[in-house]
Amino acid sequence: MDLLPDIIPFQRRLDELEAQTAEPAFYANPRKATEVAREQQGLRVLVEEYAAYERVGRELAECSTLLKDPLADADLRSLAQQELPDLQARRATLQQTVLRLMIPPESADSRNTVLEIRAGTGGDEAGLFAAELYRMYVRYAEGRGWKVQSMSSSVSDRGGFKEVIFLITGEQVYKQLKYESGVHRVQRIPVTEGNGRVHTSTVTVAVLPEAEEVDVQIDPEDLLITVMRASGPGGQGVNTTDSAVRIVHQPSGLTVYCADDRSQIKNKARAMAVLRSRLLKLKEDEEHAKYAAQRRTQIGTGGRSERIRTYSFPQNRLTDHRIGLTIYSLPAILEGAIDSIIEALQRAEFEEKLAALTGGPLPVRSASTSDDD
Repeated sequence: MDLLPDIIPFQRRLDELEAQTAEPAFYANPRKATEVAREQQGLRVLVEEYAAYERVGRELAECSTLLKDPLADADLRSLAQQELPDLQARRATLQQTVLRLMIPPESADSRNTVLEIRAGTGGDEAGLFAAELYRMYVRYAEGRGWKVQSMSSSVSDRGGFKEVIFLITGEQVYKQLKYESGVHRVQRIPVTEGNGRVHTSTVTVAVLPEAEEVDVQIDPEDLLITVMRASGPGGQGVNTTDSAVRIVHQPSGLTVYCADDRSQIKNKARAMAVLRSRLLKLKEDEEHAKYAAQRRTQIGTGGRSERIRTYSFPQNRLTDHRIGLTIYSLPAILEGAIDSIIEALQRAEFEEKLAALTGGPLPVRSASTSDDD
């Protein structure tokens, strides 16, 4: 491509941000101020690199004109001939730099993340695999120096999870994990299978950017809060007091239940944190839908045919169906070695955004509904 998209919209956005930072109340919201400052810095670099690209373009045009001029001085033409390859290489490099800068990170990329893992189709086997995915993400988080905090969980009869919700805090957590949202399908022989048959089960994973009170305004009158005695196994005192909390957000119908702590206050705080993150995700999805810009598969119903990824134990194979990536190393992956998968998904998303930026339609990625492997 010879020309880059117009810089004017980016310059206009930079002017808007600089006007915001000049307002007296700008720093009242530190997180928002940090996000704006980060975007502002990125736009400044973009404008500078775009100017360098145009400058090299003018030099390249002058060289080309000089080389085509039969009346030009021979020494100048020779010098222009020597400079031409370097100018072309510099212009190509600057072009790629500018294109990357024109595709900014999502505002939520720097946020901490709430992960929700739920057993789908497959009964006890799905619950056991939900526990394995939980362990995979915990190992991955530990390897990156992130912290993991349990928010809520429901244990299945065989020691798996019907549901587990946890918070991961650290640097660029959402940026790395946002691609994990969707249905994860597992194919293997369950421990309860006596005939050696391979079964297919599913687990849904939801990845939510952590929300703060300033991100989502919740009217207390919209909440139906119930406290109760926690059910199921737990530590001493967990099941003997009314410490469990269920919160229903009536406008959206979202329900959050938390009973992991002995303290009703802590359980309520954790439930509110999960609720805010779910509401923020709903808000973001609605905004994306307005512009038909959904680039990731959302979690489905948990049916066997809906999936973003398949873990085939008989073949020691993981396949990510969104990008056609196949890796034969399941043990390492389930120990948290998922960097290569995330990097491949990041590259694919960049290519989609680049196609949209340079004039091509932005494809909406959807899960395959085929039962093929």
